[in-house]
Parts: sequence; C-alpha cells; structure tokens
Amino acid sequence: MAGVFMFVYFCQKQFRMTLIKSISGIRGIIGTGLTPPEIIRYSLAYGAFQKVRTGRKRIKIVIGRDARVSGKMMFNLVSGALLGSGADVIDLGLAATPTVEIAVPGIGADGGIIITASHNPGQWNALKLLNEKGEFLSAEEGQMILDLAENNDFEYVETGSLGRYSRDYTWLEQHIRKILELPLVNTSAIRNARLKVVFDAVNSVGGIALPMLLDALEVSQVIKLNAKPDGKFTHNPEPLPENLSELSQAVVKNKADVGFAVDPDVDRLAIVMENGGFFGEEYTLVSVADYVLKEKPGNSVSNLSSSRALKDITEKYDGIYYTSAVGEVNVVAMMKAKQAVIGGEGNGGVIFPELHFGRDALVGTALFLSHLALSGMSCAALRKTYPDYHISKNKVTIKTGVDLIELFDHIKSKYQSYPLNETDGLRIDFENGWVHLRQSNTEPIMRIYAESTSMEEAEKFAKALIGDISAWTC
Repeated sequence: MAGVFMFVYFCQKQFRMTLIKSISGIRGIIGTGLTPPEIIRYSLAYGAFQKVRTGRKRIKIVIGRDARVSGKMMFNLVSGALLGSGADVIDLGLAATPTVEIAVPGIGADGGIIITASHNPGQWNALKLLNEKGEFLSAEEGQMILDLAENNDFEYVETGSLGRYSRDYTWLEQHIRKILELPLVNTSAIRNARLKVVFDAVNSVGGIALPMLLDALEVSQVIKLNAKPDGKFTHNPEPLPENLSELSQAVVKNKADVGFAVDPDVDRLAIVMENGGFFGEEYTLVSVADYVLKEKPGNSVSNLSSSRALKDITEKYDGIYYTSAVGEVNVVAMMKAKQAVIGGEGNGGVIFPELHFGRDALVGTALFLSHLALSGMSCAALRKTYPDYHISKNKVTIKTGVDLIELFDHIKSKYQSYPLNETDGLRIDFENGWVHLRQSNTEPIMRIYAESTSMEEAEKFAKALIGDISAWTC
C-alpha cells in the first residue's frame, strides 16, 4: 500500500488538483498550484538536501528542460534560487529527460533537475529531481526534501559565495554518440534496410533529438510531424493511440515502414505500424527486450501494471522476469537487485542499463530500428510474433476525504479468495488475467489496469473493480 500514500495533493472545486508534492518533485498547473514561490521553495529545498548529502556548501547542479512555454520562466526561477543558495548551475538548455540523466554523472555534478511535466498538457509543468547518478531520488531522499521545504529549512549566501552559472549544450550530441557506440545498435543494418520513418515530436525536445538520432542512424527517409520545439502542443502530449491519429495517417499516406511518437521529455516511445495500426505501448518494451535478450540473455523487470508478455519473452530466452512497484525508481531498484539486462514500464518506457538507468525513448528507437532491420519483417509482421495480451487502462477521480485504507480493505475482503499482491496498491490475479489498482503519484486519481487474452475480458475485469470503487466512494 506504500504507493498509495507517497504524495500530498490540494484540490479546488470539483476536486481539480493544482499541486502535487511527491518524493520525486513537484508538479502542477502554472499560475494556480505551481506558482513562483513554490518553484523557488522546492528548488532551495533540493539544494539544501544536496548540501546535507554531500557535506559541502558548494554543490553543482545540472538543469535541463523540455520546450513548454513556461519552461524558460521556471528555469530562471530554479537557477536563480540555486545560485542564490551558493550552488553552481550547469544549464543544458532544451534537453530530454534521459539526456539530463546521462549528463549528471558525465559532468560529475551532485544532482540534476529536469523542468518537465512529462505527458501532462501544456498548462502543467514540474521539477523532476535526480541524484548524483542521474537517477530519481529514493523515497527517503524525496521525503527529506519535502520536509526541508515544509519547514523552510534552507539558507541564502552573501555576494562572495553566490553560485556560478555556465551552460553546456553538447549533451544531446553526447547522448546520441553513446547510443551509437552500443554493440546492439546496428547502424549498417538500419542503413541497408532503407527505412522510411515518420515521427511526431509533439512540439517539444523530440523535435530536436529525433532528427539528430535518425540522421546518425542513417535512416533513409525521415518525415517530421510537430517538430518545432515551441511548446505549443498541437494535441494531447501523451503518446496514446487516441492522440496520434495524425501520425497514423501520415505513416499510411507516405507508405512509411514505421512511425514513432514521444512525449515532451522523450522518455516514452510509441510505435505505429506501416498499416497505420498501433504496435501497442506495452509492446515497445516487449519488442526491444526480445531483441536484447536474444543477443544478451538475462533477467528483465517491469512494474505490476505492465503486460505479462515481457515474462513470456524473458522465459523464452531462459531468463527470469521480476515485477516491481510502479515508478521508474522502483523498476531501477529491482533491475539492480536482479542484475536485469533490460527493463522498463508498459507505457513505452525502455530502460537499457548498458547505457544508463533511466527510461529513454532515444535508445528505445535505436534498438527497435536495429531489431526491425535485422528481422527482415514489416513492423506489423514483427508484432504478430509476440504473445497477444490486451490491457484495459482506466482511471477514476478520487474525491477529497476518501479513506483509501478502508477502500482497499473493502476490496481485499471481497476478493479474498484470489491471489492478492499489495506491493504497490493492490493487484488481484484471476485465472485468465489480472487487475491492478493503485493511487497515482502524479494525479488525484485511482488507476485501474486490467489484462487478459481479450479486450472484452480485460474490460470486464476493469469494470467490475470500477463499480466496486464507485459504490464505496459515492
């Protein structure tokens, strides 16, 4: 149940959340919940945390941001607060989340801040907080920052001790170079396959990163959609089928081999097949894992809400599949504990530890294209080689004042005859599928994911649990 209580939220009328304070940072709507005072307070708290952790008064923090309209404003506030507390700031400019994650240890910084609200709409923004390894903070570290912010437990410095500002805009190029150096990235196979690729960068950092990557991979022809990084999203930025009709149509119209979509900070990857159909966000990781495990057998990890298809693929190559609580930090911890060679989340998040421990749509793209080129198959034919599971992903708003402990106890009692997993929220395993219920760490909602061998069965499981929740909260 730990995942249920790892955030604090405030609501206005109709329970509309305006600010989330979680162990990984803060997220909210600009001007209502996420205001300049809050941005400065949490930046100072993060700086104070790093000083305590390192035992030094002088620390070095890397900052990158996606292309949201509010990004530059937030950068000025974050960097100004850190400089005023005596921290040195390295500005990466427009940078993907995985690029910042690679840059932190590459530069030798004490930590990093990514200014991005990931898949949230344009009125949102957030601070994602990294440790010295370029990885997300642990629960204990995150809580320490929340406590420092709550108590205003930070200090400012005098003129002679102000931090120093510098910029380094080379890290995207370095990121791509590191991807090309990976043994499993087969540039010659991609070049020889003469692939035609369409991508949708949702008017953010992907508009810079994907052309550079695809050019470096020697993709024969690239067609760009929404590539101008001005932060004016032309559609909902979450890379889900309902938001990617333009990409689907462009793939068919241009007779492309494959289409790619990323979210604004380029850590999630969605794939569109040559027929305009969707490969499936769960199968981004599955397909990459298939390629990686064939060449480099070992263990894999995904979270409790991800498809069991990864388990099937892992066991095909005599590896062991493990599950973790939802959240990148939890997946990474399990990957390290089990020495996994591939892992991630079923939302299109690929983690390839040979490069770094973070979700990375760029390395996911390079590995998938290598796999596709070497297979000699079309994208749709490749998809048919994988186990066919269906996931129904749903969410319901949780009203202020609902006792989540009592709600989960009620559901556990009703389904006590089935195997229950309380590692993160509650997962119920049925004979031909499963349902996972968990409170979101980033929104005031309950997520209800269900999987089975048909969408009808998956939706049946999901609807039953949604009914249980609705009946209890009314």
